[in-house]
Amino acid sequence: MALQAIQAVVFDWAGTMVDFGSLAPMGAFVEVFGRFGVEITIEEARRPMGLPKLDHIRALGAEPRIAEAWSRANGTPFDEAAARAIYEVFVPLNAEVVADYADLVPGAARLVAALRRDGVRIGSTTGYTRDIMERLLPKAAEQGYAPDNLVCAGDLAAGRPTPLMMYKCFVDLGVWQPERVVKVDDTEPGLAEGLAAGTWTVGVSLSGNAVGLSPAELAAAEPAEVARLDGAARERLFAAGAHAVVDSVADLLPLLGRLDVLIRGGARPHRL
Repeated sequence: MALQAIQAVVFDWAGTMVDFGSLAPMGAFVEVFGRFGVEITIEEARRPMGLPKLDHIRALGAEPRIAEAWSRANGTPFDEAAARAIYEVFVPLNAEVVADYADLVPGAARLVAALRRDGVRIGSTTGYTRDIMERLLPKAAEQGYAPDNLVCAGDLAAGRPTPLMMYKCFVDLGVWQPERVVKVDDTEPGLAEGLAAGTWTVGVSLSGNAVGLSPAELAAAEPAEVARLDGAARERLFAAGAHAVVDSVADLLPLLGRLDVLIRGGARPHRL
């Protein structure tokens, strides 16, 4: 059944539509802090994922262990100057590797084609900067994904978790009823921007930051471990306010069909 009430779906990028496992930023965060004499773990690097990258760096620097390590290595407290110094190194470093993690999440191209057939507008927001996205956009387009708009960290006065990037999507896409828009994301800040804008929010668990494994790593894991990781990711996403959670965007279309029926019946966003 064709979607009739949903006007637009706004997707995150890494961990949602591309880069299964949200792997591209992780190595860059670890390396850039290492260049300043501070060792951080992948787990630490993942905690603020979804924020604009400068805010992500600020959040890492606010972690007590990392702040202490920074002071020991550099002789000064971690401050705004430190965050901006790291950021200036991080952006080109992340841009160098992002194209290597540009594969669409399995099922993403098929989902996009189905939404286009139903006349649904496709928006996108990201914690990446324009410089980084310039490398990623053509790679995604080659695989069949070219959203109707793109709003990046740094485009507006504030990014996630504020609703400003979603508001820009409304303007770009020509939609204005938030209850007829769905935001899809794998991170807490990305879900928060949808909630703040009044849209339905859907988390993706297995493909995203909360699990953080590649398809090959997931395939090699024991089923019980995959179930444990998926369960923990779903708990995080629901705790962040997701109205529903799917494993990946490959599973999204049936859920959108349910939401479409609810919206036609006058339902406002709520947990399913």
